[in-house]
Amino acid sequence: MNPQEPQDQAQENSYDCLEPKEGWHVLHLFYQIDHGQWSMMDDESQLNAKTELSKLIQQIRSTPKTQLLTFSIVTPKADIAFMLLTPDLHTANRFEKMITRSLGPDILTPCYSYLSLTETGEYMTSPEEYAENTLKGEQGLQEGDEEFKNALDEFTVRIEKYAHDKLYPNLPDWPIFCFYSMGKRRGEVNNWYALDHEDRKKLMAAHGRVGRQWHGKIRQLITGSVGLDESEWGVTLFSKDSYEIKEIVYRMRFDEVTVKYGEFGDFYIGIQLPLDELFRRLGL
Repeated sequence: MNPQEPQDQAQENSYDCLEPKEGWHVLHLFYQIDHGQWSMMDDESQLNAKTELSKLIQQIRSTPKTQLLTFSIVTPKADIAFMLLTPDLHTANRFEKMITRSLGPDILTPCYSYLSLTETGEYMTSPEEYAENTLKGEQGLQEGDEEFKNALDEFTVRIEKYAHDKLYPNLPDWPIFCFYSMGKRRGEVNNWYALDHEDRKKLMAAHGRVGRQWHGKIRQLITGSVGLDESEWGVTLFSKDSYEIKEIVYRMRFDEVTVKYGEFGDFYIGIQLPLDELFRRLGL
């Protein structure tokens, strides 16, 4: 590493943490590789550059509460991509700059990026709603009964774990990665934000039932980006089969939420690879 880095690290650590009230910052970083510039470097310089990037990836992954995934992007939209999760915005910013410089000047050119925060979402069923609507309304249980109490306790534990896993996820090592941004339409006829909360919640519940058909086939992380980037959410999908990516996105297009209100950005497809194979795939 650059001898200046320990001093720079100490300087960075002197700043107050910029951690959100809940959740982690998420950065999706996409780069093109300038192979012309790369070919002008001698073999030793190329080896040193790859070694430095390898060390940087290890450094990032050893940082507490921080995860970094690397991908070879399948289409020419980008060559290589990184997905970084970390609490402190200073840490996210520092690592992003270090990644961009990691192979040397002008080798990695940013071509797309996205900043968001992990979130639980506003449409989860609360224990109070579950007790009133499901246990009392649907199952006819009475508050104070042992069966009511056990069912409510079980649901509370399950929903708390679900919320925690959305805010502080462990990303999978599944090979296929898909990222796209999305938002909800605010047109004169179909305006998502003009709907009552209960109407939105019912629509999202139906939307979720469609998605749950891919349980075990798709791992999904939806992160919030209102006020942080160009759209409103970032959607990251992981799978072991590209067919499943295509199918879940296609089938959910017929859901009312998507038909009337969905708007999508570009789709990026990548493959998680061991670092040595990633370098070979990228021609480095």
